[in-house]
Amino acid sequence: MMKVIEAHKITKVYNADKVPVNALRGISFSVDRGEFTAIVGPSGCGKSTLLNIVGGLDNPTKGKITIEGNDLSNLKENKLIDFRLDKIGFVFQSYNLIPVLTARENIALIMELQGVGKRARNDRAMYLLRAVGLEGKEDKRPTELSGGQQQRVAVARALASEPAFILADEPTANLDSVATDNLLDIMAGINKEKGTTFIFSTHDQRVIDKARRVIRLEDGLIVSDNNLVTNKAHEDRP
Repeated sequence: MMKVIEAHKITKVYNADKVPVNALRGISFSVDRGEFTAIVGPSGCGKSTLLNIVGGLDNPTKGKITIEGNDLSNLKENKLIDFRLDKIGFVFQSYNLIPVLTARENIALIMELQGVGKRARNDRAMYLLRAVGLEGKEDKRPTELSGGQQQRVAVARALASEPAFILADEPTANLDSVATDNLLDIMAGINKEKGTTFIFSTHDQRVIDKARRVIRLEDGLIVSDNNLVTNKAHEDRP
C-alpha cells in the first residue's frame, strides 16, 4: 500500500515561554491510502492536536508531516490553503456550519471557493444531501436541523471537494446512538466505494468498533497501534 501520510517525530509544546504544556512528545506513524483509522485516548492525550497538525491547521513545534510527498511545513500559506481545500475535508465536533446559510449553501460554499460554477456546485450539493439522507432539508438553516442532521451536513460539506482525506474530530460526540450508526455507515460506505482515507479522533467505542486501525495515545505518546485488518489476516492464516 502507498504511504500517503507520514508523521516524523511530531512534538507540540504550548506556552513554551511560560509554563510549557507538552501535548505531543515525538510521535511517528504513517497512513496508507484508504485507511479507516481511529486515534483514541483519554481527554487531553493529544489526539485533537495531532489531527489538526495532520490537517495543516496547526504547526508542530518540532518534526514533520508529509501528505502525498508534500511537507506541510514548507508550503507557503496560500499554497497550504489551496492544498487543504483540494485534498482534505474536515468534520468538526461543533459542526462549524455557517448559521446564515442553508444546508445546500453550506455544502456549496467549498466548491465556490474552488471556482466551481453555480449549477455544478448546486447539483453536487443536492447529490451529497441525498447521499447523507437529507433530501428535502436543503433549504433548512443549521438552527432548523437536529444535531445529527447538522453533522450529516458537515460530512457532506467535507466531501464536496472530493478530497483524498477526511479528518473527523470527535464527529459523534453530540449524537445519539441511531444518528451515530447512520453517520458511521455513510462514512464507511464512502471509504469503501471511493477509497477516501478517514482519520478520526474519538473516545466513542462505536467509532472504535468500526475502525480498521486504532492508534492509542496517552500523555502525548503512541502507546499502541493496532492494525485490525493485518491482525485479522494473520489470524485467518492456516
